[in-house]
Amino acid sequence: MGIAKFDWRNMRPAHKLHRFLYTIGLGSVVGHLVLLLTTTGRKSGHKRITPLQYEIIDDKYYLGAARGLKSDWVRNIEADHHVEVRVKNRCFRGLAEIVTDQKQIADFLEVRLSRHPFMIGLIMEKAHNLPRHPSRQQLEELAAKEVVIVITPAGG
Repeated sequence: MGIAKFDWRNMRPAHKLHRFLYTIGLGSVVGHLVLLLTTTGRKSGHKRITPLQYEIIDDKYYLGAARGLKSDWVRNIEADHHVEVRVKNRCFRGLAEIVTDQKQIADFLEVRLSRHPFMIGLIMEKAHNLPRHPSRQQLEELAAKEVVIVITPAGG
């Protein structure tokens, strides 16, 4: 199954669950893998909260955008780079940068694969039709179609 055939509406229950777990004070439990990103709606101006998986690399928060530039939260960042993040028991403001550089994205994918080999390997296989342990060349080819968001905490 290719990524274009994936029905993103199936993610709504998981998003609601992660938001709920943070709301009831269990951010420290789910926060090792999922953060809550608050962006400002590019049309409405309302705050929009999106649960997302992340990696911390060099004190910055890296977010993969599975739908790339089509993701509403990424399009909101294009309009306003100021974001708020809630991760574990911490809340902070930051600046988000949209990264399209293939090598930087491939580096991020390598980190994700090394930290979460089963989960990310399964995504590589099922969503991208790649082997569970893709080569660097395969990651760079995939990176040509992806974007990554890098959030630098304010003051950092």
